[in-house]
Amino acid sequence: MKKLVAISAALFVAALLIFQQTSTSAQQQPPAGAPQGPPRGGAGRGPGIEALAADDHTGFEVIFDGKTLKGWDGDPQFWRVEGETIIGESTAEKPVKLNTFLIWRGGQPKDFELKLEYKMNSTNSGVQYRSVELPDVGKWVLKGYQADIDFANQYTGQLYEERGRGFLAMRGQMTQLQPGKKRVVANLRSGDELKALIKTNDWNQVHIIAHGNVLTHIFNGHLMAQTVDDDPAGRAMGGLLGFQMHTGPPMKLELRNIWLKNL
Repeated sequence: MKKLVAISAALFVAALLIFQQTSTSAQQQPPAGAPQGPPRGGAGRGPGIEALAADDHTGFEVIFDGKTLKGWDGDPQFWRVEGETIIGESTAEKPVKLNTFLIWRGGQPKDFELKLEYKMNSTNSGVQYRSVELPDVGKWVLKGYQADIDFANQYTGQLYEERGRGFLAMRGQMTQLQPGKKRVVANLRSGDELKALIKTNDWNQVHIIAHGNVLTHIFNGHLMAQTVDDDPAGRAMGGLLGFQMHTGPPMKLELRNIWLKNL
């Protein structure tokens, strides 16, 4: 028991250090469409704290070639590449009847960092990770952790578990998950304050860090949500990456500059 307490305490401290870094760092964002240059790092605002710059890709690999969906798998009636951007689009004539996903087939990352940019014009979407397929439900259907995004920014940034335990950490929360319960460990910043940092009808940067059972969501350089998943039966320690097209009104989701680093 003492060993388990020590491990949880260590994870908690590590999570707070990540929060301290991301919440006190000024992030410089490249202009939309700008080519990716060498890592610039960033200026920290405290001793020993270095900004986690969104354009720092040291140790990362590009997992979208900007031209094709090579390495990706999804319903071709919704997904295409255009202008170095992955586009997921539904229309009144081609509605999404069941949440469907574009799945990366290049591996099933365990501990990793994922960086990307997105914008959308309607309804709801999300970035899936450590997920599994549910072929009995439908083709291209995933279950697992999701960095939630939506056009109204009601949920953007939170940690949701698709077809699983539901809302795991709302925007502005750090939570600890245990069998059958969720505990809010800390309030990072207010949800409305963080909402003001998310752009509408423009490009937003997403940075997901999954390390052990600590899951961190950073949007536009600001910590949105974090979870320590101490539920052995419910958690996942590795799995598929993907992007969601949600049921509902016609929508257009755009994705670009997708980078992955295995830890």
